[in-house]
Amino acid sequence: MNSPITGTAAGVPFTALPPVGDAAAPLIVTWHMLDAPRSDAAFAAALPMHDLPAWRVHLGMPMCGARMVDGTMDAGTELMRKDVLMSFLYPFVQQATEEFPAALASIREQLPVGDGPIGVLGGSLGGAVALRIIADTETPLFAAALVNAAIHMRSVVDLFPGEYPYDAESEKAVDSLDFVAKAGAIAGRAPLLVVSGELDHPALRTDAANLVNAVGEGAELQTIPGLAHPLADEPGIEPAPQLPQARAVDVALTTWFRRHLT
Repeated sequence: MNSPITGTAAGVPFTALPPVGDAAAPLIVTWHMLDAPRSDAAFAAALPMHDLPAWRVHLGMPMCGARMVDGTMDAGTELMRKDVLMSFLYPFVQQATEEFPAALASIREQLPVGDGPIGVLGGSLGGAVALRIIADTETPLFAAALVNAAIHMRSVVDLFPGEYPYDAESEKAVDSLDFVAKAGAIAGRAPLLVVSGELDHPALRTDAANLVNAVGEGAELQTIPGLAHPLADEPGIEPAPQLPQARAVDVALTTWFRRHLT
């Protein structure tokens, strides 16, 4: 088992897990949760997909991991308190999506991943980033996967206390992150696995099923028994031993991506 490689790609921190032998191989790019595991290094430890003949490059989300302010998540938490949608959820997804093309180009320069189609994987809010890459870009893909993903952003906003005060701007923002509504743009882009924890938030479970139904052919739903929303124990910033439920997700993802690797 090769050691993780850490670095930055156009300013985005990453943790890369090479295939055996550090050989040239296809690329899978991931975006982590903001629940535990909430850093690229911790996500790599939770879902390493060790048996895949592919590079797995786990990108850091804004203000997480190496980009935390003063070494804590406090600054991000303050943004959440200020305005959960317009200061936190939406701009995080927007920034991660906008910085991806340059990060991908840098990864291709640094690692022997070639220039072929990539796989994408996102967990929780990182799932919204993966879905934006699928629905809103023309990045060539060979397969995609989501884990307890933010599929319908209104459902995520509703998880926070109080009734959110939508206005014209925030309505437009939240609707831009409704991927059930964008199912037509997702269908046919790449085979899509939607992993849903049996104990995840009920609304997110419903969104997962709705997305698979709306996309139709090429999309599959897999429920993981006993899995709640997080994939790791708190605080979820540093790499930690893989939990049994995360192991089950890891097996599902490894099987999925192996099936679709060219």
